[in-house]
Amino acid sequence: MKKILECVPNFSEGKDSRIIKEITDSIESVEGIKLLDVDPGKATNRTVVTFVGEPESVIEAAFRGIKKAAQVIDMNKHHGEHPRFGATDVCPLVPVANISMEETLEYARKLAERVGKELSIPVYCYEFAAFTDVRKSLANCRSGEYEELKEKISTKKWKPDFGPAEWSEKIAKSGATAIGARNFLVAYNVNLNTTSTRRANAIAFDVREAGRVKREGDPITGKIVTDENGELVRIPGTLKKTRAIGWFIEEYGIAQISMNLTDITVTPVHAVFDEVSEKARERGIRVTGSELVGLIPLQAMLDAGKYFLRKQQRSAGISDEEIIKIAIKSMGLDELHPFDPKKKIIEYLIEENTSEKLIDKTVQGFVHETASESPAPGGGSVSAAVGAFGAALGTMVANLSAHKRGWDHRWEEFSFWAEKGKKYHDELLKCVDEDSEAFNEIMAAFGLPKSNEKEKAERKQAIQKATKQAMEVPLKVMQLAHDSLEVMQAMAEKGNPNSVSDAGVGALCARTAVEGAYLNVKINASGCDDKPFVEEILKKAESYLVSAKKKEAEILKLVKEKI
Repeated sequence: MKKILECVPNFSEGKDSRIIKEITDSIESVEGIKLLDVDPGKATNRTVVTFVGEPESVIEAAFRGIKKAAQVIDMNKHHGEHPRFGATDVCPLVPVANISMEETLEYARKLAERVGKELSIPVYCYEFAAFTDVRKSLANCRSGEYEELKEKISTKKWKPDFGPAEWSEKIAKSGATAIGARNFLVAYNVNLNTTSTRRANAIAFDVREAGRVKREGDPITGKIVTDENGELVRIPGTLKKTRAIGWFIEEYGIAQISMNLTDITVTPVHAVFDEVSEKARERGIRVTGSELVGLIPLQAMLDAGKYFLRKQQRSAGISDEEIIKIAIKSMGLDELHPFDPKKKIIEYLIEENTSEKLIDKTVQGFVHETASESPAPGGGSVSAAVGAFGAALGTMVANLSAHKRGWDHRWEEFSFWAEKGKKYHDELLKCVDEDSEAFNEIMAAFGLPKSNEKEKAERKQAIQKATKQAMEVPLKVMQLAHDSLEVMQAMAEKGNPNSVSDAGVGALCARTAVEGAYLNVKINASGCDDKPFVEEILKKAESYLVSAKKKEAEILKLVKEKI
């Protein structure tokens, strides 16, 4: 699965569209980058750019953007309302999918080091990428702004993490840059059945992490309480990593609670919705829906859908599309305007649509494509598809069992198996296209030029690399299909007895997928020169084959006894 990073650099230019375009063009010059948003502000004289992609592409695009900004922006002449200390003021990296914060902060530091060395720009690493606690705060790193940078970088306390620590004409023009790693921020509004900003604010104070100021006596008009240092004493709200305020939206004629969720791994969107709903209820107000401003990661929507399914005591082993639909309806995300997952979920927005996938075809289309004179899709892709059908049948039995009348107390048990089955059939579906792509890579390698010794060597290396991939993909199909048999076995043993035959057919499909993929491993092994690699792959493949046949026999025995 692709690792996806988001990058949100802030450039100190918000008025000159020509300069802004030069910077965004340099970012978009990197292949694999998707530019999501360009938001210039004239008063702040600052532009916030948002783009996403795989880590290496994002790092390269960020570097090019920072380089271009240093060329076209002169900080000697910059003025704006927003705090700033460099042409590229801040450049945070945000993990979106299949990448940890630990990996993200390493990419941030890698980018910071390159900017410091190659561009001679002072760089401070902040938030998760910070080397010291005091530098975790962006405000600390940027204190004094550009005007005090000349003195700041030469001090021991504020020597940059990377780049020069002595003032020069070049630094006077570029300023410094803060590069960091932070969690994904979600802008989220909850709609209320009131027009009262004061009531909305009261609920916002109930839930936001900062809470409200403590008062003596009356909580609204009483004397404000301070501590021994004269600092305000606050009563914290119920939600961590949440900023909130109430306001009235004239366009919709309702009050909203406007929130920034600064770490949805700590406080997810669905938890916010439920907590705000409860606090509103306590004040005689009803939540009517909510609004997502900007984008959200896929996992956050899936987590929300599964949360509400669990509240309904329903299986979560259904398609992502259905899970997302439950999330949308449960939180009323479509109350004010349509919610299109393809435009609001980051992973869907950046999906490549350059070529049709095999799994996007109709069943008839897939069969016809298989039957054509084209060698791909072949037996490997068909094996993966058969395996996906098998796991889907096991999932179906689990979902039917979770929904069976009289079995309501067992819904969690069957939801567990349904989610397991879903994981297997989702991964096997990906292998359908991966197998054809692996075959195409072999064909492409054989088509490379071989007119001299260097080209011959490069061609041979490419062929061997592609051949190994063409063995690894069907081996993965074997493993997934083999492991999916545990779902069919569990459903044959304790699932809905009216669907036991479906568990049996699922087992037949899984074993067929294992045996079909095994043939693909074997035929590609003959073209691989790395004998230890071949020996290891074949050993694993034969183990999966023997085990799958045994499991299939056990499941079919169970099925036949129950029919």
